[in-house]
Amino acid sequence: MQTRFVIVPAVPIEKDCFKPIARSYAAAVTAGFDIYDNLEKLRLKPSYSTRSLAEAARSELTERCRTPDELFPFLRLDY
Repeated sequence: MQTRFVIVPAVPIEKDCFKPIARSYAAAVTAGFDIYDNLEKLRLKPSYSTRSLAEAARSELTERCRTPDELFPFLRLDY
């Protein structure tokens, strides 16, 4: 089980793309970190450039939450 708000890597931003006939190449740069809300099932905005900034925002959201101790199942299970 996990808490309501978790930190996830931000969606990568494509920086450049090169596609020759036989090969394909795409470079992606991560945009930082997002906070995912397990109750609402969505990524919260804004994104944070460092994990420590995202952690501070997550702890503030947890403090303002009505039920901060409520736990949710993990999104994926590794077998």
